[in-house]
Amino acid sequence: MHFKNTLAFLTLLSTGYPKNKEHLESTTLAQTTWLPKPHEILVRGTNATWQPTPAQNYGDAYRDAHSAYQLTLRWLIGGNTSYADHAVQILNGWGSTLRDINGTEDKFLAAGLYGYQFANAAELLRVYPGWTKADQTIFGDMLNDVFAKYNLDFLEHHNYKTNFYYANWDLCNIASLQAIGIFNDNQTMYEYTVHYWQYGLPDSSVVVNGALPYFSIANFTEDSGKQLMQIQESGRDQGHATLCIALLGVIGQQGWNQGVDLFSTYQHEILHAAEYVAKYNTNNTVPYTPYTSWEGLLSVVASKDRFSVRPGYEAVASHYTGVKHMDASWSIKYRYYANQNISADVEGGGGDYGPNSGGYDAFGHVYTYVSFAVNRTGAL
Repeated sequence: MHFKNTLAFLTLLSTGYPKNKEHLESTTLAQTTWLPKPHEILVRGTNATWQPTPAQNYGDAYRDAHSAYQLTLRWLIGGNTSYADHAVQILNGWGSTLRDINGTEDKFLAAGLYGYQFANAAELLRVYPGWTKADQTIFGDMLNDVFAKYNLDFLEHHNYKTNFYYANWDLCNIASLQAIGIFNDNQTMYEYTVHYWQYGLPDSSVVVNGALPYFSIANFTEDSGKQLMQIQESGRDQGHATLCIALLGVIGQQGWNQGVDLFSTYQHEILHAAEYVAKYNTNNTVPYTPYTSWEGLLSVVASKDRFSVRPGYEAVASHYTGVKHMDASWSIKYRYYANQNISADVEGGGGDYGPNSGGYDAFGHVYTYVSFAVNRTGAL
């Protein structure tokens, strides 16, 4: 089930996309001096009535996951094993230390977001001879016993609040369970996530806002003929709407790396959703259909957090334009808008968008469509 990177393709990228490579090499997290901070209990969300009140430490998880990912990219691109060795140290630290996730209901966000981030770092690193099979097994067991446990619990029960959670909660837990299934060669787990994302639960009383039948609120056609899809968080705020698109890119990309074209699901709903969100967040008007969430009627498209700068559009834009040769013009426009908000003018991460920003994805996404094109033309 594993994604097969090759040094040949990554070397091609490092020469063909020098700005991406230079920016990766300059980031704080992609250095062997980075000091990991594994914890036995990962905490996200606290309550002042708890005594003692646990300190939140979830930032250490995503920073270490991003560091391992970036260091592994540096090894794959340049061949310097010191970067891979440090990535091994980071993942082994968490694999042998982390035992549980605690906190408010936000612990399910931690399980989803950091689960797929750790699993993808591990998936890239697994081909490194210096990461022993025994240590990979320990790490995979940790992913399964800690992250996947909470992913599945949330997806099945929604914290016993049947119509409460917005789509990003489902999407991050789907992405995590999918990625863990890939790393652990668990075909059943992987297929469960794909089916869940496509159809939701058999029990329709549990509203799965991240599953596509619930996620799609309304469809529109521009005068140009382009399809737009209003998504479940469009009436909430644009910070979460853009997050949903980033997570859809992760789910689609993880499937694509397994040879499964999730990007085409329901006549390319990922693209239609991305185009709608991107159009509105690049200062254009979009049509809107009012709908009701647990908070009540959302009567207009949300202006809150409009023009949010969210990395992640590289996956969607690169796939639909570079692989499928489809019109993703609004997504391209938003990608440029986001890239221009950091000095490197590429999609970055790991602190580029503030202290809470995510990993470094440009090479992973560019790799996909370049390698696809190279394979088709037989150029390599």
